[in-house]
Amino acid sequence: MSRFAKICWLAGVAGCGVVAGLTTWPEQATAQASDRQTTSSNRPGAPALRTGTPSSLGQAQATQTSTGRNQTASPDAVDEPSAATRRRSGAISSGQPPRASQPVRSSRLRGVTQRDVRFPQPTITALPPPLPPAPEPRKRKRPEEDPYAPLGLRLGNVILRPAITGSGGYDNNPSRVSGASKGSLFTRTEGELGIQSDWNVHELSGMLRGGYSRYYRDDSASRPDAEGNMSLRLDATRDTRILLESRLRLDTQRPGSPDLSAAVQGRPITWNYGAAAGVTHDINRLQFTLRGSVDRQDYEDADLSNGRKLSQADRNQTQYGLRLRAAYEVTPGFKPFIQAELDTRQFDEKVDSSGYMRSSDGYTARVGSSFEISRLLTAEVSVGYQDRKYEDGRLKNLRGIVGDAAILWTPTPLTTVTLRGASELGDTTIPGSSGTTARRVNLEVAHALRRNITVTGFAGYGRTEYDGQDLREDLSTIGARLEYKLTRTFSVRASFTHERLNSTNQGSDYTANIAQVGLRVQF
Repeated sequence: MSRFAKICWLAGVAGCGVVAGLTTWPEQATAQASDRQTTSSNRPGAPALRTGTPSSLGQAQATQTSTGRNQTASPDAVDEPSAATRRRSGAISSGQPPRASQPVRSSRLRGVTQRDVRFPQPTITALPPPLPPAPEPRKRKRPEEDPYAPLGLRLGNVILRPAITGSGGYDNNPSRVSGASKGSLFTRTEGELGIQSDWNVHELSGMLRGGYSRYYRDDSASRPDAEGNMSLRLDATRDTRILLESRLRLDTQRPGSPDLSAAVQGRPITWNYGAAAGVTHDINRLQFTLRGSVDRQDYEDADLSNGRKLSQADRNQTQYGLRLRAAYEVTPGFKPFIQAELDTRQFDEKVDSSGYMRSSDGYTARVGSSFEISRLLTAEVSVGYQDRKYEDGRLKNLRGIVGDAAILWTPTPLTTVTLRGASELGDTTIPGSSGTTARRVNLEVAHALRRNITVTGFAGYGRTEYDGQDLREDLSTIGARLEYKLTRTFSVRASFTHERLNSTNQGSDYTANIAQVGLRVQF
């Protein structure tokens, strides 16, 4: 080796030593300073406050590899200028010191370190929304008054309650004739429709019923029957109401009726239908009602035993009436009233088959009251006097007591007693008689053995007197009914009825016994 080469090699070795010394000198200086600080802190009276920020705060943690070099957990740390310096080995480790996550406390240190600093609570500018109210305690449902009552079918805001009843039985006197009679099995089909509105104002209610009884051994005794009513209340104002009504009744005449001038076959049909309109106005406790009505009666021609027809057109009539009632509510359960009524009856034929003019005018005055006592006794009773004057001077005025009574008594929750009575004046075609005076009374007692089993006993009595004639008819009925409700929809019904008619007219008395059982379907 030449002399120049030796000099260059020695210079390079010396330069490398200088560079290595310069590189390790800062780290050694830092380590010595740390040792001096630790030594000074261990001396009595030295403050124990840590200076500077621990390397574990705000800096990336480093892990030491097996090669002795420190590598950061994040690759981005390599791009920092100080990263190269921290990768080099030194006397001080860059790892997290032990218990660095716990605050350092000293008996001489008052206050807290960085670890104990708590940020101030946010200032509340508005109250939090109130909590929702607690739900009300669940109330127990009240038991239904009748758990077997039909629910009905809703059609908009109107509830319909249809029902169909099919039954069969035996009648020992289908034609209601005097003397020996021929009994017969029969079937009866009956349909009903109840209507009730569910409106905030106004009200619509009604009931329609129709049936047909067919007798297999006496077809001439087969007959239809029907009745119905419909009422509409219109609330014009708070104190004024408009009332609209309609009614219908279909019935048949028995062959031995005194109004039939000859023996007939079968049972002629009679129609009674009409309508009424009125207005009711309240003045405090005083109530006024003005009502006008129109009623029509039609009679079917009867079939005679010789095949001819018996005309009853002379009995067809139309009645017009006007009624004024004033009522005063003394207490919520006591409301007496006074009523005056005018009516006129006009027959289609001016002269009937006997040569009498039957058209007439009537005047009626009534007093009565509706009352309720302890919810156990409710009733409406009225009594009055009627005077009817006929167009034919040969017929004297028909005068008499008229009235109506409907009393409902509930002595126990399982027993109901109903009493109904009526007295009215009617028309007749019997020669020389001005009309009839009819009085009826009916008593019915219903008792529930169970909530779905009801036994009902009933009795009725009626007397019809023909004015100017020695003619009187007494009709009495007695019987019992049983109803067993299987569900809200199905129920079984059975009944037995005994009828007896006693008449001063020869050949009109009769006795009949009727027994039947059937199935009712209601919705």
